[in-house]
Amino acid sequence: MKTILYPLIALFVITYSCKKHPSGEDEKVSEQTAVKNPNIIFIYADDLGYGDVSAYGATEIHTPNMDKLANGGVLFTNGYASSATCTPSRYALLTGTYPWRNKDAKILPGTAPLLIDTAQTTIPKMLKTKGYHTGIVGKWHLGLGSGNVDWNARIAPGPNEVGFDYSYIMAATQDRVPTVYIKNGKVDHLDPNDPIAVDYRNNFEGQPTGKDNPELLKMKWHHGHNNSIVNGIPRIGFMKGGASAKWVDEDMADTFLKEAQDYIKRQKDHPFFLYYAMQQPHVPRTPHERFVGTSGMGPRGDVIIEADWCIGELLKTLEEEQLLENTLIVFSSDNGPVLNDGYYDDAVEKLGNHTPAGVLRGGKYSLFEAGTRVPFVVYWKGTIEPKTSDALVCQVDLMTSLATLVNSDLEGPDSKDLLKAFLGKSDTGRDALVIEATSRTALRMGDWVMIPPYQGPAKIAEVNIEIGNAKTFQLYNLNDDLSQRVNLADRHPEKLADMLKTFETIRGKGYSNTKMLELK
Repeated sequence: MKTILYPLIALFVITYSCKKHPSGEDEKVSEQTAVKNPNIIFIYADDLGYGDVSAYGATEIHTPNMDKLANGGVLFTNGYASSATCTPSRYALLTGTYPWRNKDAKILPGTAPLLIDTAQTTIPKMLKTKGYHTGIVGKWHLGLGSGNVDWNARIAPGPNEVGFDYSYIMAATQDRVPTVYIKNGKVDHLDPNDPIAVDYRNNFEGQPTGKDNPELLKMKWHHGHNNSIVNGIPRIGFMKGGASAKWVDEDMADTFLKEAQDYIKRQKDHPFFLYYAMQQPHVPRTPHERFVGTSGMGPRGDVIIEADWCIGELLKTLEEEQLLENTLIVFSSDNGPVLNDGYYDDAVEKLGNHTPAGVLRGGKYSLFEAGTRVPFVVYWKGTIEPKTSDALVCQVDLMTSLATLVNSDLEGPDSKDLLKAFLGKSDTGRDALVIEATSRTALRMGDWVMIPPYQGPAKIAEVNIEIGNAKTFQLYNLNDDLSQRVNLADRHPEKLADMLKTFETIRGKGYSNTKMLELK
């Protein structure tokens, strides 16, 4: 068994209560003298960029509650999601496994089968062996069922079958059907007399679509979002029925926040793990009316302000329940930023001087830094001293690191024990990290990034993001060139060869979609 190495982690907690003697005098009585594991909360934003948080340098938008975590904990400047898209990152986060090891770990449709094998070790499963109650609230997007879901019966396997005691989720994303909440495997508020049907290929007779019925829309589609209309918003996929169960987009942030707060209140008397998977600032961006216009940047900025407020309310709940000093919080994002991701919502037109990726190149879908380098903060009031760390860390490492924290032997196959770095006790992180973007991979090692050659366009035109494809190897020194503007592959052939050797040791040789060049 692993041992917990330092006193702050051991948390030998002695709790006292006051009882009255018959004489009326106070007597301190020890209620507990034992090792007590902290509560653990993941706050996981959706498409939030490295430059979208004021603690990371944003000047045109103010995020005081994200900043509270960042300024009160360890702010990682080299913190990575494992992938530049959502499903693969979430898979790696929960399993400690690189997503490219699973050929199905791609952006999933709303009808995809469960991506995580029910026999697979996951963070919630690991924590349950140590007495934790486990819950997920928010975006799932890791598949449900076995590929032929009856949305009108219990939907399984799902979150509850891979380690979560409680789940209140949306199946995929806000822009995909089915547009309903699912509570512990059952669609919430479903009327059995109005059953749900979902199809990702064919529409149902008589059902309007964004493509054919633009007069019904309150948000216009730009690309890829022109199927069934729900709440005036065209979605990906076709759906009918379930009227009483459909969500109201503008209320989604409040709905998930209340579920998260209620979960904390229910489980406050014993250790819990909460995966709070926020939907902001993913499209469609639908801020509640309280936040409309608050950023001056249109809906994308407004939902970032809304998400920040939600985080503040969650922290208030922890304070009110006297849990904040016994709760480890990880705040991060599933991938980098994107502006126009399918709807006309002024994200580009009202951006102003704001730079969602900061100085980084690329964004969501990209092998360049902005695809996977994201805000990454670990906060534990009273235990973690505030600091900025340059340690190379990844979300895939949380599983093994948390296993060390709670004295478990259950680890993720690609997950490193970086607990000392996460708690601010060390500046040593990973030696090397394989990053992924839409089935393409690259290597970060030390200050260097190596991107192999890949066929395909250099940019996704619809979203106006460079994705890292090139006909030759790319090599960048991030210490000197954080924006990745100078390709040093020709100037440093020995470094390139060394990185390629490391990369192929981890990844194998079948990693590129183009004929590899012989290094000389």
